[in-house]
Amino acid sequence: MIGLTSLALVASFSLGVSDFLGGLLSRTVKLVTVLLISQVVGTFAFLPRLLFESPFKDGWAALPWGVVGGLATAIAVAALFRALAIGTMGVVAPITSLGVVVPALAGIIRGDELTFVMGLGLLIAIVGTVLSSGLEIRGRSEVATRSVVLAAVAALGFGVANLSVALGSVHNVTTTLLSDSLVVTVIYAIAALVLRTAPVATGWPLAGIVVIGLLGISANLCFALATRAGDLSVVAVLASVYPVVTVLLGWRIFKERLHPLQIVGVSATFLGIAMLVATSGR
Repeated sequence: MIGLTSLALVASFSLGVSDFLGGLLSRTVKLVTVLLISQVVGTFAFLPRLLFESPFKDGWAALPWGVVGGLATAIAVAALFRALAIGTMGVVAPITSLGVVVPALAGIIRGDELTFVMGLGLLIAIVGTVLSSGLEIRGRSEVATRSVVLAAVAALGFGVANLSVALGSVHNVTTTLLSDSLVVTVIYAIAALVLRTAPVATGWPLAGIVVIGLLGISANLCFALATRAGDLSVVAVLASVYPVVTVLLGWRIFKERLHPLQIVGVSATFLGIAMLVATSGR
């Protein structure tokens, strides 16, 4: 069980740093450039996995889930990076964390136990998210409102993607993640062609994009392996604390300030997630 917790939390930390870097770089580098280069890096970094698990073993059963996960991931990451680039990280990140609802509920439907504290934590997290995002919408700022909507799209996308990865990994982790990564790469490449954008970056931006790709594929692999070691609902919750890292980095580096009600909302969101993590007992 220690391995399960460690894998899920490593996934969270990796995603938190990756999301922060993605939002940061998307403020100065074209979004499609960040998306495509980081995805290509992640895909190539994953190839050594083929030495440890053949993609042909139960591969056909895993392939559809990888494709679905790739479609959902492409939408989710694009929406998230754009939301982080134009909005407040301390608000956007907690909203995206609610993507945990999709795989958590799926796990419960499949037989995972939902305790009273876990249910209460889920409710608190939802209320906290509403509070944290409410003032952004009331502020009558079109950009702020758009960032909240994009964050909600990202949350749904990540929820579907994580569920797909979990279901596919039951059959074959390598096939699931490789097909997922290839689908995302193709979608971003098509987007670059349509937008007539040459995905070129140099210097520190390029280094940052490479780090995003490595962290992203590492997080996906840790999450996939964790789902094979324990209950999906537990793993999904443990892997959902990544916004804490993004929020703390935004606060520390950008000195982001939130309204008092938003602080209550963000705190409630993280409290709810913490209750879910504590209840997992893993």
